[in-house]
Amino acid sequence: MPELDAVLARIDADLDHSLARLFEFLRIASVSTDPAFDADCRKAADWMAAALGGIGIEAEVVPTKGKPMVVGRGGNGDGSAPPVLFYGHYDVQPPDPLDEWAAPPFEPRIEGEGGVARIVARGACDDKGQLMTFLEALRAWVHVTGAIPLNVKVLIEGEEECGSPSLPGFLAEHGNAVKADLALICDTAMWNRSTPAISTRLRGLLTEEIVVTGPGRDLHSGMFGGPAWNPIRVLAGLLASLHDAEGRVAVPGFYDSVDELDEETAAGWAGLGLDEAAFLADIGQTSSGGEKGRTMLEQLWSRPTLEINGIIGGYTGAGTKTVIPSRASAKITCRLVGRQEPDHVRSRLEAHLRRVVPEGVKLEFLGGLGSPAIEMASDAPAFRAARAALADEWGAEAALIGCGGSIPIVDSFKRHLAMDSLLVGFALDDDRVHSPNEKYNVESFRKGARSWARIIGALARLG
Repeated sequence: MPELDAVLARIDADLDHSLARLFEFLRIASVSTDPAFDADCRKAADWMAAALGGIGIEAEVVPTKGKPMVVGRGGNGDGSAPPVLFYGHYDVQPPDPLDEWAAPPFEPRIEGEGGVARIVARGACDDKGQLMTFLEALRAWVHVTGAIPLNVKVLIEGEEECGSPSLPGFLAEHGNAVKADLALICDTAMWNRSTPAISTRLRGLLTEEIVVTGPGRDLHSGMFGGPAWNPIRVLAGLLASLHDAEGRVAVPGFYDSVDELDEETAAGWAGLGLDEAAFLADIGQTSSGGEKGRTMLEQLWSRPTLEINGIIGGYTGAGTKTVIPSRASAKITCRLVGRQEPDHVRSRLEAHLRRVVPEGVKLEFLGGLGSPAIEMASDAPAFRAARAALADEWGAEAALIGCGGSIPIVDSFKRHLAMDSLLVGFALDDDRVHSPNEKYNVESFRKGARSWARIIGALARLG
């Protein structure tokens, strides 16, 4: 496409205005997990609908039982270009702990260190900055050519960070409105700051919360210590039983349906040349806590995990309170791979813990969400076109990588709409996603928009 060079030049020339639009979006505290921010989530949905309308995409805010969805449609209307769906999310994680932020989390700023300019704010990377790379690419196409060269549908949700509870009902009712040949998702990472990547597999997710109850009320530890079951001690024992000394999950049946990595994929990952010591040093560690005998990329991308994310119980205020608490609880998540089914893993976990809990102690399971792992075919024409477009922009072949995280929407698109997904993102390992001082490099934002402009052109040519 001869007009592509002009589109790319427009993205570069308009960078300051693009950043201003992103900053306006980042100022909206659209935290989906806390009802106190419901109005902000609605404000973010309205803002996104208006932003889409400004580039010629007819958009509406669709209410759900939870946070609203933003649905849009526009682009090439003559039917010659393949229809694609772009998916993103406007909601963000809570900013806590606030005292670890160098500046207020919803007052975006650009800071620089070592010549690298960074956008710092909650949502800068996950997912507002990533989402806006696609919109800015569309904006440039419209400015240069007067139209978007693809038939584009858009779905921007507001509950991704809390498990997308409203999504199944929405897809059941409005699935035809968002169904397309291919979903484009920008919520993943690059291999490194100079090598783009396409994620070909995602781990699934299972959440669970367990509650241990000992005595019927909190007790004086001097008067009752000894015969009374201390639920914190019981909980600690239960949690300790979940792993063995080799870093494997010790729950019988947990590894059912977990396949070994094929030789071609293993060779490809080995060729990426991950510096495992540097990876660990970056997170303040000198050794790996994962499965012994497995490479770090296997641990991250092709092996399942069971993590304890939080423990609650007893007195945690200042000083000492000599109490045996009545209850203690823990939040657990499992990352799933391959053919693991969430319901099967949950049943194995519950059976194991019921087997080891002491008699006379009450154990409850509060349940949670579950989604299986996903693997994408890397030989489809759209996949090859996107990989070539990324190579043109970055001057390096796009790495085919796994993703240790979970994006449940990919499974939903496949199960409910028979729609495959292309996962291209521009996050970096040091973007502090979900942590204080989350950031997104300005160069990631600029070249992310340029990358999408190239991919849009490449997909249009496939039509």
